[in-house]
Amino acid sequence: MSTTRLSVAGMMCASCVSSVEGALQAVPGVQEALVNLAERTALVKGESEPAALVQAVREAGYDAAVMQGRAAEAEKDAYEARQYRRLWWQVWVAGVPGAFLMLGDMVFQVLPDMSGNGRLFWFIAGLVTLGVLVYSGGHFFRGAWQQLKHGSSNMDTLIVLGTGTAWLYSMAVVLFPDAVPSLARHAYFEAALVIIALVNFGHALEMRARGQTSAAIKSLMKLQPPVAHVVRNGVETDLPLEVVGLQETLRVRSGETVPLDGTVLEGTSHVDESMLTGEPVPVQKAGGDAVTGGTLNGAGSFLMQVSRIGADTVLAQIIERVREAQASKPAIARLTDRVASVFVPVVVSIALLTFLLWYWLGPEPKLSYALVTAMTVLVIACPCALGLATPISIIAGVGKAAQHGILIRNGDALQQAAEIDTVVLDKTGTLTAGKPVLQGIHVAAGQDENRLLQLVASLEQGSEHPLAQAIRTGAGNRELPVLEITDFSSISGHGIRGRYEGRPYQVGNTRLMQEQGLGLDDWQPVLARLDAQGQTPVFLADEAQVLALFGVADALKPDAKSSIAALKAQGLTVIMLTGDRREVAEHIAADVGIETVHAEVLSEQKLAVIESLQQQGHRVAMVGDGVNDAPALARADVGFAIGAGTDVAMAAADVTLVGGSLAGIDKAIRISRATTRNIWQNLFGAFVYNTFGIPVAAGVLYPFTGLLLNPMMAGAAMALSSVTVVTNANRLGRLKL
Repeated sequence: MSTTRLSVAGMMCASCVSSVEGALQAVPGVQEALVNLAERTALVKGESEPAALVQAVREAGYDAAVMQGRAAEAEKDAYEARQYRRLWWQVWVAGVPGAFLMLGDMVFQVLPDMSGNGRLFWFIAGLVTLGVLVYSGGHFFRGAWQQLKHGSSNMDTLIVLGTGTAWLYSMAVVLFPDAVPSLARHAYFEAALVIIALVNFGHALEMRARGQTSAAIKSLMKLQPPVAHVVRNGVETDLPLEVVGLQETLRVRSGETVPLDGTVLEGTSHVDESMLTGEPVPVQKAGGDAVTGGTLNGAGSFLMQVSRIGADTVLAQIIERVREAQASKPAIARLTDRVASVFVPVVVSIALLTFLLWYWLGPEPKLSYALVTAMTVLVIACPCALGLATPISIIAGVGKAAQHGILIRNGDALQQAAEIDTVVLDKTGTLTAGKPVLQGIHVAAGQDENRLLQLVASLEQGSEHPLAQAIRTGAGNRELPVLEITDFSSISGHGIRGRYEGRPYQVGNTRLMQEQGLGLDDWQPVLARLDAQGQTPVFLADEAQVLALFGVADALKPDAKSSIAALKAQGLTVIMLTGDRREVAEHIAADVGIETVHAEVLSEQKLAVIESLQQQGHRVAMVGDGVNDAPALARADVGFAIGAGTDVAMAAADVTLVGGSLAGIDKAIRISRATTRNIWQNLFGAFVYNTFGIPVAAGVLYPFTGLLLNPMMAGAAMALSSVTVVTNANRLGRLKL
């Protein structure tokens, strides 16, 4: 079964996703089609011709092209940038004349009426509005036409009905003013213009927020260098990664990224594999050890033989999992689109029924009354408030979150966080600081702790190992000066040697002490305790005995315990998910108050745990900071990335905690719940407005009170409903956390 990736242009909302997925799944040979609105892409699995897939998307009213490699990604990014700039032009082109007409006619009342030369002014205004509708609103009209051809409707349909009716009615008034009662001789060009400007403004903001989610894939792809140092027949040549084959020999220099998966042939180094394991301590690599593309080489240099290329590499598989997880994430139901499928036919039916009833039963002139009431129904039913109800609350909620150092990628995450019942936390870099710290010092009888710390830190001055850095930092915190060391040398894989005042000392691991014949029996209880706590032992010894044992480990973040307690107070279940050893994980979990622990899990297994919880009916938030967390972050209902973590984790997640504090999770969930309430209030208000406004516009009060709603009042009511929605959303800015 093959996988084809398409770039899809023209998708604007969740209903577009359904249309594209339906079109692709109807192609013979397609087994599964996953459309990613954030990336504007589709992953199609099965045995089908790419040309048939592209044709199916185009017949559904969208454009598509097959994507391959980095060039295709760059081309898609350029298209998105052009589309974003075009939206802003469309906002200004519609907004400026709309504001001019609205202020001049409704506020300052300086524009001419429909008599004499005034008709020429309004005729020109109508032509300008038509041009704006074509340029700034053409995509809405095309989208509505495509929906109509497929027998459905969406927000495009509502926008087209509102703006199109306003323009048609207004032009009719300008051209045939005597055909309507004098009270109804009013043009609504400004309504059409302002509606188009506002909706395009919302789409531009949404595109900016949604487009950032595709940065996850870009960050992952940047982990792989574009070229590799290939050694052929003893000659080293830089070649593009795409032409490197299996069994090739590559040189990886100090500080470079490992290009592809393979095995070390010659040389030694320490490689930072945190993108795979999430663990901060680099792993020593020597002949025969496996290395993974995308990991970061340390100070050493080595030769490697390539074992996997292209889509078979670990990094490529992670990229594919992130793509699939993002595409399979269920988009939050767009309530307005669902309602539109019923709302639009109902409004049109009511308008037609209104026209017929007034034409048959109304007073003279029947045709004028019938036309005015039908048009008033369509004007008052314009979806401005309905369209603003959700995005304006999301904008306010996202702004509130940003004030507290919480960056939310999209509105779906903001809404879905309100339903979270389970929070899954990574350990390293999330609950802990993510870098080795000197945790404890254990000295032999009669020895001075500060003197030995000063000595070992001075010996470690020549080492670049992270454990050495942790010890030097610990000595620096105590303001211990550096001693003069002579005869410094490194013992590969074991530690270091040096002399102070002519006396030899050595610093290293258990293996070094054993090779030197130094007894460790007296240190076994301490070693056992350090092992249970996840601390790495570093010994200091002279030629005769072990003088001290230093415990180095990742430290808990200061607010870890209080943050876990706050989450539990909200009724949330908290789970730890880590690639570290079970003993270490359980020790950390006990410290912070977490009862459920999944330890010794890799990237694939983290994703499986998230999926298992979701299959049990839980709404899951995943919190992590490493590349190995990216698939799980993307698959979770809401992914939280620690701001101090990798760019990939932050790009794959829905929410980024800028300061790295776990307290942001509690705040984000509370903001989410407040925003969700606000959205429901806005939608309720918009629906109530239409529920009561449409019957009044249709003239139900006329037989009893003689009251007939003026189309101008309908336009004012429409504007008032929008103002109400915006005002209500702004209350989120006063939310107390």
